[in-house]
Amino acid sequence: MENIISVQHVTKKYKEVIAVNDVSFEVRKGEIFGFLGPNGAGKSTTIKMLTTLLLPTEGKLSLAGHDVIKEQHAARKIFGIVFQDPSLDGDLTAFENMQLHAVLYKLDKRMAASRTEELMKLVELWDRKNSLVKTFSGGMKRRLEIARGLLHHPQILFLDEPTLGLDAQTRNLLWNYIQQLNEREGMTIFFTTHYLGEAEAVAHRIALIDHGKIVAAGTSEELKQQTGTDNLEKAYLELTGTSVRDETLSGADSKKEAMRRFMTKR
Repeated sequence: MENIISVQHVTKKYKEVIAVNDVSFEVRKGEIFGFLGPNGAGKSTTIKMLTTLLLPTEGKLSLAGHDVIKEQHAARKIFGIVFQDPSLDGDLTAFENMQLHAVLYKLDKRMAASRTEELMKLVELWDRKNSLVKTFSGGMKRRLEIARGLLHHPQILFLDEPTLGLDAQTRNLLWNYIQQLNEREGMTIFFTTHYLGEAEAVAHRIALIDHGKIVAAGTSEELKQQTGTDNLEKAYLELTGTSVRDETLSGADSKKEAMRRFMTKR
């Protein structure tokens, strides 16, 4: 199976802090790939580099054969992204948020309208298309963000903590949608999560990053065999330790700031 994401010897330094340290991994086309690690391990920095928001200090990243550094415009057409922090405009309706995204991607109006209806029905929000987003629950906003990220038919969907703060029922519903997309459209899913049960249930393969380095990669079964444990949570703790850590990266490069820069680069 061909690789759609390639990360080769990538390093990212912030002055004296090495956020990502000589990281290499690949993701296969059509795979659901979990990228896990403690706070400050380098997960978000890696996603920001893959999605053109940060330049690596060293190394090479590519999406579907496009160099993320040299071919940023082509690379951006390949992926959709759902940030951890909300990025919808609460003073617009759900439909208007979708249409704004269509304009940013220069989509044909008729095609965008058809795709909007299809996706909003998929995430069960079509009946609320004319409601202001600020009236939505957290789960409804997440579903709309996923629909918006899929509007331009991306080959890859990046999800940074997509279910953080949601109740168990809503988290399960969202993963059902995501698995449907993967199975129906062959879409590659690259996600981070703190809910290890989710990763074990849905990821085809998992990479664990700690202190900026990949410490293990494989299926959940392979990780459990490697550590002699019987569930992913125990394997995770065995590989990364048990201490709670703080984010150590530059505060100026917050997810909200990253989203603002991403939208202005369209």
